[in-house]
Amino acid sequence: MNRLRTLAVALVVLPWGLRPLEATAQGTAPSTPPALEWRNGRWFDGQRFAERVVWSERGRLTDRRPSTVDSVIDLAGAFVVPPFGEAHNHNAVSSDTGISARYLREGIFYVQNPSNFVRDRDAARGRFNVPGAIDVSFANAGLTGPGGHPMGLARRNIARGVWKAGDGEGGFFHSLADSAELDARWPTYLATRPDFVKTFLLFSEEYAARLADSTTLNWRGLSPTLLAIIVRRAHAAKLRVVTHVETAADFRNAVAAGVDEINHLPGFRPEGDTPGGYVKLDRYRLTAADAEAATKRGVVIVTTVSEAFDMVNLAARSDEETAALARGVRSMLVDNLRLLRDAGAAVALGSDRYRTSSGPEVRALRATGLFSDTTLLRMWSMNTPRAIFPDRRIGSLAEGAEASFLVLDGDPLADFANVGRILTRLKDGWLIR
Repeated sequence: MNRLRTLAVALVVLPWGLRPLEATAQGTAPSTPPALEWRNGRWFDGQRFAERVVWSERGRLTDRRPSTVDSVIDLAGAFVVPPFGEAHNHNAVSSDTGISARYLREGIFYVQNPSNFVRDRDAARGRFNVPGAIDVSFANAGLTGPGGHPMGLARRNIARGVWKAGDGEGGFFHSLADSAELDARWPTYLATRPDFVKTFLLFSEEYAARLADSTTLNWRGLSPTLLAIIVRRAHAAKLRVVTHVETAADFRNAVAAGVDEINHLPGFRPEGDTPGGYVKLDRYRLTAADAEAATKRGVVIVTTVSEAFDMVNLAARSDEETAALARGVRSMLVDNLRLLRDAGAAVALGSDRYRTSSGPEVRALRATGLFSDTTLLRMWSMNTPRAIFPDRRIGSLAEGAEASFLVLDGDPLADFANVGRILTRLKDGWLIR
């Protein structure tokens, strides 16, 4: 009997109370997850897979046998990893009724939504952050500068009738010119109860010039000086600060301001979203000192480069001039990633691709050849969940961690495609479909 069939049989014979979670909304499932013994599994510790017997009890993992075990599950040598994360996507909204199931199918249990409407967060209550569904961290409205990103996105969606007239300023984002405006809006902003603070730096090395240039609307953000003030305010309120960056100078200014997380690798897209925006490639290049400073301060970097690599790969098959530019862009992105890797920076995976997940992101990073499969698995299943929910015991299979994991039908360190061959999903101690 092969492993897949063995595991299927093990699940079929579970008593009623241990069946995959599917009916909590109707109140027909027990309120406390069962105590399960997981035998003959190989468990990922961040470096390798080790054979262990593990128990899940009351939503936690333990190496000590509970006084009562409801059922024993034989994993038949299968491979167990923590669930994966998606650290940058805006698609975790309740209006997409299939999003939770899609993420769960891919083994992605934790999602970070950095910019959303408060109404979408409120409508998601009971749909997310409950047993049997994904857990989502919401930033609510982002903080940007006058005429800054994402003003252009808001204008387009309002013009198309997709958003309401008041969904831009004060809805999806707040434009702040100075500390006086921050003082005036901060109490109202905090009243929305964000899980973290999303801020924007775009070409901050040219902040003053862009503020006076109407052609740079949507391609600018906060003053670096004001960002540092926001960070102090947010940290006093026990909130993390995440900063969108475009250039190496933005990266540098974000680290200096004391942010907790940087979203996007510098150069992840060209200015204006046109190839011509990549002509000045040097402004996107990180230095070893930049990477070392981020590492020293414990700043998490969320990559979001898979779409850029897709575009570069396509452009490389075009005319020679375009292909040469594409090669330069790819080299710049790979160099930035290499510097972060060599400095030991904390890298988390996020795609910022509304119609997909972090799956393409991990595949894009793997294609660079910079990271071993062990490192990539650790990034996706350990670093990324912890970056999204740093105060929780997730991204771990150790004693006391949350009882959430994936059972894979094959060793992902021997064949990375095995990350997609998921036999069983356990979340918060519950078996889920």
